[in-house]
Amino acid sequence: MIHKTLLLTASLLLSFSQVTLAAERYQSRPPVIVSPDLTAPWVMQLGGAATRPVVYANPQPAQRVYQRQVIRRGQATRPLVQQAVTGRTNAPVRSQIEPMFLPQMVSYETKHRPGTIVIDTNNRFLYLVMENGQARRYGVGVGKPGFEWAGAHKVTRKAEWPNWTPPKEMIAREAAKGHYLPTHMAGGPENPLGARALYLGSTLYRIHGTNAPWTIGSGVSSGCIRMRNEDVVDLYERVKVGTTVIVI
Repeated sequence: MIHKTLLLTASLLLSFSQVTLAAERYQSRPPVIVSPDLTAPWVMQLGGAATRPVVYANPQPAQRVYQRQVIRRGQATRPLVQQAVTGRTNAPVRSQIEPMFLPQMVSYETKHRPGTIVIDTNNRFLYLVMENGQARRYGVGVGKPGFEWAGAHKVTRKAEWPNWTPPKEMIAREAAKGHYLPTHMAGGPENPLGARALYLGSTLYRIHGTNAPWTIGSGVSSGCIRMRNEDVVDLYERVKVGTTVIVI
């Protein structure tokens, strides 16, 4: 009996000693280390094994970057600046145009006089007829299905950084799709008409720049002929009011 009592007393003393040592050891609680890999509130990390891991079911959409040309009044070209556009990862946007749509000199036999603009809508090219069977060729965006047209007009007006006033028909048409257009938009880098515009006859059609250069080579407009900003600036400087424009 005495032997058992001594063993129980020794056990109690050992337990008390361990508790005392533990209390002394943790008088100042150790710092909480927050993992840099977690973006959840730090208190979620304090529950130990009882806390379930955080699951991110909806990751942030990836960013796509395209290049936009910034051109100021009286200046031909300026360095490209990057603009990040957030979008869905399953809807990629082309950020560059095909090399064949970049400006270049080509052989071009035609009956039209030098200085004439010929737009081949089927192949997405604009030709500025030069001397000696040559032409300066640019890639263009043209009318989407149902908005194609052909004909001959004169350049009746030229404008730098033109304002944009969408026709009422366009506003109504886009509103039916859930796209709401402004009634008027001042000229500038965000304007869909881009850096320059050449107005054709008394129509609503124009040869103009764009704030969406990746659309060059596609049928996406409501009938206007769109060009990269740097290309329309180059063309703008080469042609005058009264220039003949043939659209085929």
